[in-house]
Order: sequence, then structure tokens, then C-alpha cells
Amino acid sequence: MADFGIRFFLCNLIICMITAALLAAKRICRHILTSRMQFHLWYLLLALLTVPFLPVRPAGILQILSWFAAVRHSRETGTDPVQGTAAGIHLPGTLRQMDDFTLSVSNAAPSIAGFILCSIWLTGVIAMFLIVMRSSVRLTALRRSALPLQSRTVRALYDDCLRELHIKRPVPVYSAAYLKSPLIMGICRTRIYLPIHLISDFDAKEMRYILLHELQHYRHKDTLAGLFMTLTGILYWCNPLVRYALKEMRSDREIACDAAVLKRLPESDYEAYGAALINFAEKVSHMPFPFAAGMSGSMKQMRQRIAAISTYEKPDAFRKAKGCTAFALIGALLLTPAPLLSTQAAGQEQYRWNPSPDRISRLDLSSYFVGYEGSFVLYDLKNDHWHIYDMEHALLRTSPDSTYKIYDALFALEEGVITPAGSSMAWDGTAYPFAAWNKDQDLDTAMRASVNWYFEKIDRQLGSSVIRDYLQRIGYGNETIPADITAGSSPYWLQSSLKISPVEQVQLLAALYDNRPGFAPEHVTAVKDSIRLYSTADTSPENTSAGNASASGTSPENASAGNTAFYGKTGTGRVDGQDRNGWFIGFFEVPDNTCFFAVNIQGSSGAAGSRAAGIAKAVLSALAGSDSSFSSTELDRYLNVPSANG
Repeated sequence: MADFGIRFFLCNLIICMITAALLAAKRICRHILTSRMQFHLWYLLLALLTVPFLPVRPAGILQILSWFAAVRHSRETGTDPVQGTAAGIHLPGTLRQMDDFTLSVSNAAPSIAGFILCSIWLTGVIAMFLIVMRSSVRLTALRRSALPLQSRTVRALYDDCLRELHIKRPVPVYSAAYLKSPLIMGICRTRIYLPIHLISDFDAKEMRYILLHELQHYRHKDTLAGLFMTLTGILYWCNPLVRYALKEMRSDREIACDAAVLKRLPESDYEAYGAALINFAEKVSHMPFPFAAGMSGSMKQMRQRIAAISTYEKPDAFRKAKGCTAFALIGALLLTPAPLLSTQAAGQEQYRWNPSPDRISRLDLSSYFVGYEGSFVLYDLKNDHWHIYDMEHALLRTSPDSTYKIYDALFALEEGVITPAGSSMAWDGTAYPFAAWNKDQDLDTAMRASVNWYFEKIDRQLGSSVIRDYLQRIGYGNETIPADITAGSSPYWLQSSLKISPVEQVQLLAALYDNRPGFAPEHVTAVKDSIRLYSTADTSPENTSAGNASASGTSPENASAGNTAFYGKTGTGRVDGQDRNGWFIGFFEVPDNTCFFAVNIQGSSGAAGSRAAGIAKAVLSALAGSDSSFSSTELDRYLNVPSANG
């Protein structure tokens, strides 16, 4: 809830900019767009205002175009489907680090600011809802007091108007004693209400204008628009620009309805129609009923309508064509930022990556990701080829959680905070949720059990400026960390400011493997050793002694010599007590090749690093069995290592 409060607040800032842009576009194109087109533009805004409450992240225009390109490419080259399921599959229990103490105890106590914002918003929503319900009570009273239309003269005129507008299903007409101006109400059971004084002071021409106006509202389903506007006003009560936009929408609705009536009248009647509208201006009050439409409105709206009537000209075909073009352009510009409004995607961003299409094979791994959103990315170093499932999520940046500890450790080694031979840190006695955390740690044990306090201590010794420099040096995701890394309740890499995409995770692992950033080789080797899960060199006769522990298969030479090694790190992002973001990243060495991979899963619960690791094993097993690029005997042997627990 707190997370929603913060993100909804940010969405409102974007909505203000979009609304301002729409108001400016309407003003610029007011002589091009017809009255009806100007009113329909507001529907686009209403659609955008629903986006923050959608359970899925919508795609923008550019993303949709990329989908079409992807479909075309898949038809030309073919996708690479991999059949199977990850259900019930776990990585071997003999592998180090698979205890998955990767819990990012983040946002367990959500921010107070988020709770305050959300509470204020909910309070306002409830208050606005009660106000609307109070108005609905008046509507009920009106329905009970109103009587079916009895005047035969008005009834005959009403029937003529129905025939003129080609309405075959008549709308019931009622007379009401305590009504100042005519109106139409109801979504399913629509009714027209006429003040008794208008019937008693019958003027045929004026009554015809009234009936045509209300029936035009009926033809255009304007009462439904009233419902949407009322609901929007409730949800966005705190956004002054949205409230102003809704007032303008109501005014445009009446102007569009006036234009529809004028379109059916001769020019000689325009003045009389305007005069009839002026007569109502004396009896105007704010509309006391929700979901209603009628002749009246505020004095400002009445002036706008009268001005529109005085300058009205029936649109010709050329103006309609120009109007349609302008409408389409404005609509496209308004819909493009839709993904930015999603509270599900707020704070996330897409990594820009444009590789050659012939270097990418698109995998169909949907059966492995049932219940989760996410992606699988694998880079084949020897063949310089990518295998990707769900390109959109593969480029979506999200919190790295405990996978970031790989690079945090490397930075600490480079700065001398720890050394390959001296990485021990003393436990301060604080009780943590895992027994493995409640003791002294070194780099290997801290990485294996993903001990948060160990790496938080490293961060405090490094400082924000040093960390920021290293992030920029290696190009780590969005490179965003707070000015004071100790200010928050949780580290910057746990569901916070720092974000990275699966594709970037793989690129960084490949860069680390080759040491492209130019770190000390012994430091790179120490980090690789800390995330090594399995190596055939570990069990070979020449490496069983303690003196040969360093020759553990961590270098490309060992792979080419016939060894197989597997490296990996899990990460779990926990929000409000639920695992929402799961990672498993790593690489494996087989004879004559090395492949790098990343799996990310997201969901409302159960999206843990151990689950991502299970998906990775299942996918790699399927690839090893179906694709010659991965059909290595040594890899097969790793993937089928039995669990120590049976």
C-alpha cells in the first residue's frame, strides 16, 4: 500500500504534464477539430487515468511497433521453443550457496511517507464517494416525486423529435416540480426530466430545442460519460489539473451537444436556440445530480456555449478530414507515455539495446514461467549468440537484490577493504533471521549465505562516492544510488534505487569473466571462486589437496583443458512480507566454450531466488538436450548431479 502511495503520487505529476499538453493541443487545434472531436479527446485522457490502477503494465506505441517487428522476425527466422516445466525442480543440494539465504529484507516496514500519502488519498476517496452518494439520494427523491409526462402537446412534439433523430427506442419523459432545468439521467434506465414550469409556460420552439438537446445526449451516451467523469473525480480528487480538465470536459460535452442540435437546424434558428439557452442562464445552478447531463451549467460554461453557438458553422468534408488527422496525431502523442503511468512499472526503466537480429534466438519458455512474469537470457560466448525469452522483460530494469553482492565484493577488494587472504569480518551479536548470518563471516561464507550485514558493512567503508565511481566504471544498470547510502532502512540494492536488466546482468558477467574493466586479476579470481557452485576440478585427484585449492577451475584455461565449472548467485526481493523479485545469474564453463545466463522472475508472491534457480536448471537441462550448442557431456553431468538430500 505504501509503495502504491509513492508511485501514485509520481503518476499524478506525469498526469499533470499530460493534461497540460492536452489543453494546449486543444487550444492550438480549436479551429481544426469539430466540437465532437474536442469532446472525444477527453476520452483519451480518461483512458490514461485508468492506467495507474491496471494490474498489468501497458505498452506504448513504440513498444507495440517493436512487437510487430519481433513477430515478423520470428516468422522469418523461427523462434526456438523449449518444452518442459520447472515445477518441482531444484538445484543439486551438493552445490554451495544453494541454501538461498538471499533474503532481501527490504521494505518489511514500508516507508512512512508512502503510508501517509496513501492514507490521505484513501480518506479523500471515501469523502468524495460519500458526497456522490448524497447526491444520489437526491436523484432517488427526484425519481419518486416525478410523474410521467401528461401534456399531449409536449408528447406530440417529443414524438416528432424522435422521428427527426431516427430514435426507435423512446426514452421515458417525466415532469418534476422541484427541477430548475431539464436533464437526462440514468445509464441503463435512461429518463428525461422536464421542469413543470416549462410545461406550463409552453413555448413550442423552445421546447423543441430542449427535447432535441436531451435526445442528442441520449444518442451519444453522454450519461455514461458522466459516470466516468464522476468516478475519475473521486479517484483524482487531489489533482487540481484533473479536476479542471473534468470541468472543461463537461463544458465540451454540452458544446458538442449544442453543435449536434445546430447541425439539424437552419441558420435562421441559431439565434433563437442561443436565446433559449440564455433563458436558462437565469435559473442556473451547479448540477446537483451525478451521472446527469442537461441544458444548464455554470455561468462560465454558459458563456462558452453561447460564444460557440454564435460562431458555429457546419463543418465541411475538408475540415472533417483535417480534424481527423489532428485527432489521430494528438491521440498518438497522448497514448505514448501510458507505460509511465503504471504504478506496477513506476520506477522501472527499459535498457536500450539494439543488437543485430541474426545474433538473437527467441525462446518460447512460457511453460517454465507459469505464475510469474520474467525472462531468461543466455549468451553463448563462442558463437557470439543470444538466446532470450521475453525480450520486453529482458530489457526491463529492476532491483538486483543480492546478485549485486558480486560487484560489491569486487569493489571492496579493489579498495583494500578486504583482501583475498583476509576477508573476515566479526559478527556484532545482532540476531538475524538466519542462523548462518549469526557468526563471523569471510567473503566465501558471506556470499554463500548472502549475508546482508557483511556487504552493508562493506558499503559503509567504501562510501557513496567510491561506489558511484565503480558503478559508472563498469556501467552497472541505471547507476543510481542515494547520496547517503546509510540513510535508508535497507541498502540501495534491495528493492530501492539501483536497478539493472537481465541483459545487462549477462553483459556484466561476460565483462567480469574477461576482466574488461581492468581489475586486479587476483580480485576477479577471488570473486569468481566465491560464487562457484560446482567444478570438476574440485574433485579431480590433482586438486584434492589444500595446497591446490586455488586451481579450482576458475579460469578459461581450465575450461579449455576439459574441466566444467558452474557459477551462480541468487537474489530475492521481499516487499511487505512477500517474495516479489527473484534472480539467478551466473555462467558455466564447458570444454571450448563459456555461456552466461540470467533468470529474473516477478510476482505477487513466491518469486524467490531459489525459484529462479530452479527455472534456470530446467531450461539449461532442456537446452542441453535439444540444442547442439549446449550438448556437452560435462554440462549434462552437472545438470543431472543428484541432490545430496536424495
